[in-house]
Amino acid sequence: MGYLAVALLFISFLVWMSRVLYSIWWKPMKLERLLKEQGIVGLPYKLFYGNLDENDALNKEARSKPMNLSHKIAARVAPILHHTVEKYGKLSVIWYGNHPRVTVFDPEMVKEILSNKFGHFEKIKLNPLLKLLATGLAQHEGEKWARHRRIINPAFHLEKIKLMLPAFSASCVALIDKWEKLMDPHGYSCEVDVWPDLQHLTGDVISRTAFGSSYKEGNRIFKLQSEQALLMIQAASSVYFPGLELLPTKKNLRRREIDREVRALLTGMIKKKEKAIKLGEAAPDDLLGLLIKSNLKECQEGGNSKGMTIEDVIAECKLFYFAGQETTSVLLNWTMIALSMNSDWQTRAREEVLQIFGKNKPDFDGLSHLKIVNMILHEILRLYPPVVALIRSTYKEMTIGGVTFPAEVEICLPTVLVHHDKEIWGEDAEEFNPERFARGVSNATKYQTAFFPFGWGPRICIGQTFALTEAKLAMAMILQNFWFELSPTYVHAPFPIVTIQPQYGSQIILHKL
Repeated sequence: MGYLAVALLFISFLVWMSRVLYSIWWKPMKLERLLKEQGIVGLPYKLFYGNLDENDALNKEARSKPMNLSHKIAARVAPILHHTVEKYGKLSVIWYGNHPRVTVFDPEMVKEILSNKFGHFEKIKLNPLLKLLATGLAQHEGEKWARHRRIINPAFHLEKIKLMLPAFSASCVALIDKWEKLMDPHGYSCEVDVWPDLQHLTGDVISRTAFGSSYKEGNRIFKLQSEQALLMIQAASSVYFPGLELLPTKKNLRRREIDREVRALLTGMIKKKEKAIKLGEAAPDDLLGLLIKSNLKECQEGGNSKGMTIEDVIAECKLFYFAGQETTSVLLNWTMIALSMNSDWQTRAREEVLQIFGKNKPDFDGLSHLKIVNMILHEILRLYPPVVALIRSTYKEMTIGGVTFPAEVEICLPTVLVHHDKEIWGEDAEEFNPERFARGVSNATKYQTAFFPFGWGPRICIGQTFALTEAKLAMAMILQNFWFELSPTYVHAPFPIVTIQPQYGSQIILHKL
């Protein structure tokens, strides 16, 4: 019996070893050969780590020093992508561990991948450590994604966003009051690092609009999620081993502690809101209330199995914070930096705002007439897209644009590189020129899918209108009250922490109008 047990153990070990060798050697070699046969080459695969060493080295080099004051940021925010494309071409491969990631530039191929009509190009699966920050709609596939999108849609309807404008305004007024109190009483100016203030502004907006009367709890969630985001970046920068999240390390324990507190806060708010809606105590006017009302309706019409569970609602609330706060804060930050660098466009934008609103608080209808401000925001989204790249993966062999992608290949749509491509946008692709959007997004370039800061196709970001409305209002109110310029202490160093952020802050001199 003892010999049998030893034999079974030995066979189990051999099976396990064969699976490991298949995963880290035989399969990568096979995929590398299939890609190379089609002319898709890049940095060679290295056992287990792939090109992670090169990625770390290039990242450290890029972040070790600031850059010149320009918008030519691709080499700094996406160094391995920039290096690989420069050396191996626009259709090239980078190895993230044992996963090949093929870079795709061609706008028609981008369109087909993001259209994803048959679900052939899926989001890559997050490791368990990253799932603690946000999953929800952004990670779901198939019927679950369709159902969640249907339930969440009413919360982001244009008329609902219009009702949230007072909450947007209240947060902006608080920011402007803070800046005015910092002013030198004699010169009516001050130097401010606007980056943390803009982060607080957009977090405050999400707290007000997502949770309404539960604003204090919402602010607590914002702080916790911000800390969780920093912990997530640290997890994403290293190779993930199955079970790593279970180790009782200091960071893992803190991640779990944050997750438990966020879940407890959200569960309490959700149950309280559900009870109020069922009793007809108040009409929901915040994102959480609208989501719960829509979910209750879905359950009544299709049975409990058709709606969201409380875990699903918690995940979507986390996503409200992560996506809503991050996207708008970086958009406002780089808009203020660019307008400080281009005083003529700042003047044009201010004149437009004052012509439409004067010194009155901006209203929803007036915001839709801010053509110049809209052009500027779209140009910033082109030059400084919220995320460096969109990643998809194949679960079976797919052929698009004459290229065959084997199963289990990741596809990288390098947003920042495509947005800066001179073949698509012209020789001034890396310059600030809002005029290119004068005739709208669809006419900015001959390739409509060459501009995808919020994604594209059926999975385009559901909060796009929310984010742009918030950004327009904030910029309008800032322009009404201040003119601004870069401080001599400002150091231009964009770098990616989930979104493209200023590494050393954004020091700006504000002058009261």
